[in-house]
Amino acid sequence: MISLRLADALNQQMNNEFDAAQAYMAMAAYCEHNNYAGFANYYLQQAEEERFHGMKIYNYMNDRGIQAKFSATSEPKIEFSSILDTFESGLQQEKGVTKNFYELTDLAWEEKEHATISFLRWFLDEQVEEEASFDTHIEYLKRIGEDKNALYIYEKELGQRNFSAESGE
Repeated sequence: MISLRLADALNQQMNNEFDAAQAYMAMAAYCEHNNYAGFANYYLQQAEEERFHGMKIYNYMNDRGIQAKFSATSEPKIEFSSILDTFESGLQQEKGVTKNFYELTDLAWEEKEHATISFLRWFLDEQVEEEASFDTHIEYLKRIGEDKNALYIYEKELGQRNFSAESGE
């Protein structure tokens, strides 16, 4: 049986995932407002992925007999200085999520809650992918610099992103 402490931590992480979705929606709004529809789509898809993660935790908790408890989302950052700034903010957010999953996994190990440890491995692998992806986007944007043609092409590429719940990507 999952302890109250671990159940609370799972609930907190579920809410963190929905907060992350809200933050990506704010990044999409910034991009859309500045006529970067491709980057806006990228962040809308990222928000879908975060909601998927939140629901994955929600479903796990239900399977384990834990009632999901929702909290108010925190107000996301809405002011950005550039597209690069949105990606740098996204990377910082993902690093925070990784830290949260490490702490949650440590707690599951401490409590010898093996089913939860197994469940959390998927998220740990996902976080490696997320951080690497943001690192890559940041490096590309730095390389592009002020080249508006290259930025246009890159935006079109990212505008093709389509999150798939089946693949989790």
